Amino acid sequence: MCVHVNELLRVLATHLQIDEREASSIEQMLEIIPTLSSPFDEEADAIHVTASAVVVDNPHRVRHVVLHKHKHLGLWLQPGGHIEPGETIATAALREAREETGLDVAHPTVERFVHCDVHPGPRGHTHLDVRYVVVAPFVTPTPPMGESQDVRWFTMAEAESIADAGLRGALLAVRADTV
Repeated sequence: MCVHVNELLRVLATHLQIDEREASSIEQMLEIIPTLSSPFDEEADAIHVTASAVVVDNPHRVRHVVLHKHKHLGLWLQPGGHIEPGETIATAALREAREETGLDVAHPTVERFVHCDVHPGPRGHTHLDVRYVVVAPFVTPTPPMGESQDVRWFTMAEAESIADAGLRGALLAVRADTV
């Protein structure tokens, strides 16, 4: 098993969940990931690990978060997607955030895993989503053509009010991480 798979399993096993949904997600991920021949390859299995970024304006005192309206789901979500060959989960989260928002995002001083969620993906897939906090300057997002053009900054309260259950947990985790 790949070194970063073992690291992910270690992080998940010691992570303090924010709510029951995340607790269930951690339990599922710890059970499923070791059984996958290639956990980060979306083509290898219908179940795979994905990476997301909760984009914030300040990692120490979050006031705003960037969400985009998913083109197919019609939900306001954090940017995220599949992990490319050779990428770490944290690097994939950065790449996806850049691609989907057009913002110059970066990890805070230390990469900060904050949340995970298991949810249905397209084509009957199941996503084992691993989420990191990333930071961007508080400027207008400029997503490239082909990406959702509905991308904007929300206050944390606004984001929490429109979030689905999986995103709500991630926002709560970010809020708890910065208190």
